Amino acid sequence: MGRQVRAEVTRESVLQGAATVFVRDGYADANLGAIIEEAGVTKGALYFHFGSKEELARGVIDAGHLRFAAAAASRMDRRSPAFETMIDLSVLHVDMSESDPVVRAMFRLLFEIGDYRGTEHRPFEVWQQTLEDLGRRAAEEGDLVESISPRAVSLLMLEQAMGARIVANALETTERLAEQTGAMWRMTLPALVPEGKLEYFKQFVERRLRLQS
Repeated sequence: MGRQVRAEVTRESVLQGAATVFVRDGYADANLGAIIEEAGVTKGALYFHFGSKEELARGVIDAGHLRFAAAAASRMDRRSPAFETMIDLSVLHVDMSESDPVVRAMFRLLFEIGDYRGTEHRPFEVWQQTLEDLGRRAAEEGDLVESISPRAVSLLMLEQAMGARIVANALETTERLAEQTGAMWRMTLPALVPEGKLEYFKQFVERRLRLQS
């Protein structure tokens, strides 16, 4: 194994170990000793890649953001109606935060660090713009009520997803995020989509949630 490959493997081990500890202990209570032990690396190896706990946390945010973006890109098929894609992304948010510890840590660290960014990316701005672009397409496709702006929809979706996560973390009910996502769509769909398409999108939400569970 070449030196560069070994370095990348070590870096990935550090990120995985850090994600596990950050999810378990939170940013404030996590310590580098626990991360070194979890990652199975030396102190020198950790500091070769990350100079501090904050730098490491931002590295986890960046890694989680890229993983989520790659998964989201697979759902961004322009042949699919944009409103369906918005629903798909809301379910993906729940699914990946359950199945991928780096993504789960990314969501937690974004709030706990407090400035909502990593070292290379500004996730909230990216997510808001993606949802606004989808909202604009949904309007063009006739799947969004004419009186509602794409920007308003994008902010609503982002606020719901992130707000639900904050509340779930505070109440220790993260296992109910899928249930809360379904409840959100059931309550908001009548205000967002034309009446003639309401039943279709209700059924679409239920199908996506069944596939996720």
